[in-house]
Amino acid sequence: MGATAGPVFVVNPNSTLAVTEGIDRALDALRRPQAPDIHCLTLAEGPPGIETQAHIDGVVAPLCRLANDLEDEAGAFVVACFSDPGLAELRAASARPVFGIAESAYRKAAEGPGHFGILSIVEASVARHRRYLERLGLLDSLAGDRPVEMAVEALADDPAASLARLEDVGRIIVERDGADALVLGCTSMAPFKDDLSAALSVPVIEPSQAAVSDALETLS
Repeated sequence: MGATAGPVFVVNPNSTLAVTEGIDRALDALRRPQAPDIHCLTLAEGPPGIETQAHIDGVVAPLCRLANDLEDEAGAFVVACFSDPGLAELRAASARPVFGIAESAYRKAAEGPGHFGILSIVEASVARHRRYLERLGLLDSLAGDRPVEMAVEALADDPAASLARLEDVGRIIVERDGADALVLGCTSMAPFKDDLSAALSVPVIEPSQAAVSDALETLS
């Protein structure tokens, strides 16, 4: 791996610090000596959770400004929101590799045997996910997509209730929809990956890990 590669900047576009902290802990598994550093940042201008199209549209400009400020020192950028807001704009503006966590997670999930399911944050996300998968040519790999209907802040604030809800909805996706793996559809779900996989006996893909793995491979 190139010794001069700059850090991977992982930007959480919502302003909930607990979500950024959860992403950061999830990425500890990818930190290695002599590999590029992984820095997790919070977009202060973002909403507490990105749950609507207005939220998505509203963070694009501040994301681009932040990336521009970090351009000279960056090795790569990761947009750490499952809606991949501003991904096309950042790729057009930056000379660095830019990764969206949903795109990376979908591609990783589609590589596995069988079909995958998505644990969405709210019902409104489901149609957006299907449109994105169709654009990527991966819709046929989707078994099911079901919302947990919990706010981003609630997932971060009450871990026991959050895990129980994720298990309940995840079990439906596995047993009723036939998913062979699950993709976590919100970065606030990152702390629950291992417990959820153990409870449901299927692989669980944490999107920030998927995207940062892609970034590190690109910088190697």
